[in-house]
Amino acid sequence: MTGVTSPQDAHRSGFACFVGRPNAGKSTLTNALVGSKVAITSDKPQTTRHTIRGIVHREDAQLIIVDTPGLHRPRTLLGQRLNDLVMETWSEVDVIGLCVPADQKVGPGDKFIAGELAKVARKTPVIGIVTKTDLVSPKQVAEQLLALQQVMEFAELIPVSAVDGYQVGLLADLLVGRLPEGPQLYPEGELTDEPEQTLVAELIREAALDGVRDELPHSIAVTVEEMLPREGRDDMLEIHALLHVERQSQKAIVIGRGGERLKRVGMTSRKQIEKLLGSKVYLDLRVRVAKDWQRDPKQLRRLGF
Repeated sequence: MTGVTSPQDAHRSGFACFVGRPNAGKSTLTNALVGSKVAITSDKPQTTRHTIRGIVHREDAQLIIVDTPGLHRPRTLLGQRLNDLVMETWSEVDVIGLCVPADQKVGPGDKFIAGELAKVARKTPVIGIVTKTDLVSPKQVAEQLLALQQVMEFAELIPVSAVDGYQVGLLADLLVGRLPEGPQLYPEGELTDEPEQTLVAELIREAALDGVRDELPHSIAVTVEEMLPREGRDDMLEIHALLHVERQSQKAIVIGRGGERLKRVGMTSRKQIEKLLGSKVYLDLRVRVAKDWQRDPKQLRRLGF
């Protein structure tokens, strides 16, 4: 009989999210699955601040990945808000992936997150993902899978590498298999539902984080003040952005000697922004001190948290 769709052929659509300690490879994995840079990556903890959705289009499914900040024990009002954002996301998705890097021992942080996840696991399936397998030997990957298995009961366990693409396709299949049947939720070709200005701000912040001291990442926020066509140029966009730091000493670090660092941040982020927007860009960056903004509810609201 023709024209009958079997259950296996039914189109699926829904939401997945990756959780894990800061720097567990969640954003890199999101980018690998989506096939484009929609989430910023950095070797600094707490890089992700916004819930960025990446959209994976397949013939049989549409998988929307929600990229959350790393869950951690909060020390500031910003930290508490980031944690609230994570917990809220868990209650709204169809499947969750707990990411643990292959090159680091399963530790108290992972167990803390698994304990929180266990509370939602009855309602939402959780897949255990060992990331960054390209950094270790197959034996270490096997040991890490065994260690992760002890932490909680998972619907599935899988090792992957976003860098060399190892089992990324299989992970997509596992995630899609947990989605409900449904139509496309976003138009074909869309990779994210984040406004362009948010993505631009995130790319600037990623460049600003590169190579600075450990205390700085938590203190940098970026706002795009203006994005408009450059006067007299049809082929160019003019972007004015502010980098907000908490102290005068941090401002000096971001600007660098003779403005050298800020210039480098501008050059790096401009290339990424041009790739994202498909247009030439004139980028104007300025640094501003917003004293102790992470602890001030008014300033947090103004900066989009």
